[in-house]
Amino acid sequence: MQHAQTRSDAPARKSIFDSLELDTRLLGMIGAFVVLCLVFNLVTDGRFLTPRNIFNLTIQTVSVAIMATGMVFVIVTRNIDLSVGALLATCSAVMAMVQTVVLPDWLGLGLGHWAIAPLAIAAGLATGAVIGGFQGWLVGFLGIPAFIVTLGGLLVWRNVAWYLTNGQTIGPLDPTYQLLGGINGTLGESLSWGFGLAATVFALVYMAARRRNRRAHDFPVKPRWAEALLGLVVAGAILGFVAVLNAYDVPARRLARIFESRGEVMPEGFSAGYGLPFSVILLILIAAGMTVIARRTRFGRYVFATGGNPDAAALSGINTRWLTVKVFALMGVLCALSAVVASARLTFHSNDIGTLDELRVIAAAVIGGTALAGGSGTIYGAILGALIMQSLQSGMAMVGVDAPFQNIVVGAVLVLAVLVDILYRKRTGER
Repeated sequence: MQHAQTRSDAPARKSIFDSLELDTRLLGMIGAFVVLCLVFNLVTDGRFLTPRNIFNLTIQTVSVAIMATGMVFVIVTRNIDLSVGALLATCSAVMAMVQTVVLPDWLGLGLGHWAIAPLAIAAGLATGAVIGGFQGWLVGFLGIPAFIVTLGGLLVWRNVAWYLTNGQTIGPLDPTYQLLGGINGTLGESLSWGFGLAATVFALVYMAARRRNRRAHDFPVKPRWAEALLGLVVAGAILGFVAVLNAYDVPARRLARIFESRGEVMPEGFSAGYGLPFSVILLILIAAGMTVIARRTRFGRYVFATGGNPDAAALSGINTRWLTVKVFALMGVLCALSAVVASARLTFHSNDIGTLDELRVIAAAVIGGTALAGGSGTIYGAILGALIMQSLQSGMAMVGVDAPFQNIVVGAVLVLAVLVDILYRKRTGER
């Protein structure tokens, strides 16, 4: 009997998924993304997963993904922001007018001057922060529902952008400014490999440091084989991504023009890849920064505490009103950064820039696992959600699906994602 009791008390063997401590929701999203890519690659005769399309897909995702990281904080605090697309348009209009009218006419600085891009971006960031903070003040201090404030903002700021430019397309924008648009600004092959290796080393060192920290505090850790396997997966993903972007070659005519601008002759048979776009590096830095804010700062802890239970957060001493202002101001700054990427990619400001981006951003956050009831969400989930949304639209466009039906599919996917989220939380017992 004693022997039988000992056998029954023995811990059950963990499965490989338990040992790796993987988030099942994240695994499901990655699985859905992989299936989506394989299906579109099959129906497009292998054109979807080419280096060129992956490069274009990546730079098209950046603008929405940047705003989605901020939308996570907004939704976690039980609010919503329907004005992000219109605010992007206003910030883009401000930066375009600063580059083409304000600085040339007031200070005599023409396009190409080193100060044009920094001053324009600073003006856009200030505009986004002020407008976002103002909307947060209306929500936090006056008690107007965020849905109403930002729905009004959607109408107001879209038309403010129109009046700033008199309804005209403004361009071309400063060449330095355009470097953040994607194809106009990349690291090249060598620097991209260097960035990829540095990112790989940083990720592996971070994983090792996190393991040592958990052991020092007597927290359970993964088996060494599980840590090694995850390290290989992370390193393979980073370096594989760099390899794919490097495989997209710069057209020969463009290379010839580059050599001509230097007064050189391009060697026969010379080729070069684009590498990592500056806009993607910007997204990586923002994602890392927002993750640190969410997990390592008092502000981030206050955001999730307020979303989990606003009344308890207020009673514990958190100034939830000022927190709301800060969250919306941060959202405004991220809208301005998205405006930089979006207008730089187009090389001009247009009146329809950012149209329907509010729906794409909210969908990306929700598909990425951010709970509309507040209290939970992840930055990496929102970025993956943005990538899934963009892949879905890009794939349908390549297949030849009409734009109206594309919107129908996107809307259906959003509703389905919320349903799956509700079922998942009921099954796991999460609020």
